[in-house]
Amino acid sequence: MVWLQLATVLLFIFIGARLGGIGIGYAGGAGVIVLALLGMQTSMEYIPVEVILIIMSVIATIASMQRAGGLDYLVYLSEKMLRKHPQYITFAAPMVTYFMTLLAGTGHTAFSTLPVIAEVAKEQGIRPSKPLSIAVVASQVAITASPISAAVVAFAAMLQPFGVSYLQLLSIAIPSTLFAVLVGAAVANLLGKPLLEDEVYQQRLKEGLIKQREQTNYIPTSEAKFSVYAFAVSIILVVSYAILLSGVIENPTIGRSEAIMAIMLTNAGIIALKCKINLNEVTQMSTFRSGMSACICVLGVAWLGSTFVNGHIDDIKALSGTLLASYPWMLALILFFASMLLYSQGATTAALMPAALSMGIEPSAAIASFAAVSALFVLPTYPTLLAAIEMDDTGSTRLGKYVFDHPFLLPGITTLVISVTIAFVIAGFVI
Repeated sequence: MVWLQLATVLLFIFIGARLGGIGIGYAGGAGVIVLALLGMQTSMEYIPVEVILIIMSVIATIASMQRAGGLDYLVYLSEKMLRKHPQYITFAAPMVTYFMTLLAGTGHTAFSTLPVIAEVAKEQGIRPSKPLSIAVVASQVAITASPISAAVVAFAAMLQPFGVSYLQLLSIAIPSTLFAVLVGAAVANLLGKPLLEDEVYQQRLKEGLIKQREQTNYIPTSEAKFSVYAFAVSIILVVSYAILLSGVIENPTIGRSEAIMAIMLTNAGIIALKCKINLNEVTQMSTFRSGMSACICVLGVAWLGSTFVNGHIDDIKALSGTLLASYPWMLALILFFASMLLYSQGATTAALMPAALSMGIEPSAAIASFAAVSALFVLPTYPTLLAAIEMDDTGSTRLGKYVFDHPFLLPGITTLVISVTIAFVIAGFVI
């Protein structure tokens, strides 16, 4: 019966992966029903309600900022920076997508900067696949370092009972991922022949398929600027309150998670009032749609995984607890392959991290392995990866004959390996 139940979990995860997007959540809910029919007990306690509510609150603010023009303003600032030192585009591009994701808590902000990255690289005669590949990877790994991302919020809540604070998690995740992205950029810079020697580029050039993107005369509005500044202040407030909870405030009247939700909702309201935005249009924003989709994904897959794990926790500990305790780095491999299928850092974290911690994995090892939930670049089907290919009209960012021979793979694997390695070192000092 145990193996049948495990097969059920894997089957519905596979179905969800095939459906893609919100389908992961749908399949998770269906899987819970089948597990219940197979005799497994489930409960509302297995649903990460707190995480879902925080995602909703953060997305409410980001969508309000987008409607006020804040994301356009961030793209404008990014383009100015990229064009200031275009010769360093392979290193500057991932920094832009990394910090945009770090601040916004979602990697979908990369969509708006990918056309700029491709164009600046093309203008400099640099193979666009170099900056585009590592820019996509940076936007994914930055999720595990963002103070307001679903994955970080979920993981921080799991670590709290073990005496590991939100700030300790960030103090390990941010420097390790940031340095790893720079190493990944160095690797990306070495890959592929020069653009002028690329046969596909030469052929597309002859056929007149390569266009020059016109620079827009975008003028940021006061509303756009205000929304970005207000959002930045809300993040500062969230982090500052977390610092105060680490020792200054002993008996808080509002906890960290509750504070995040309250601050974000308040900030969304302030943006709406000051910028006079139509609230009916906020729900039509791309960030709102992707955020609500993430809530359904986390709900379904986390509920499915938690139902199985909690029903067989003693067996799981007996089978793999000793192995992971002896070789904690193997957790990174498990997270790596799981995120390839789940296509979500938040869903992978919610599904697997509670099991890992319950099996006796040291919190420091779990944090060090955390970046491995960002292996969304391995299969060439993730939206930002496909967008990068589509936006590069030189043809340099292309898929090979086989599934895995694409320009995102080596920079991505390098980034994750370096991040996990550095995090193990830092965690030894921080925790």
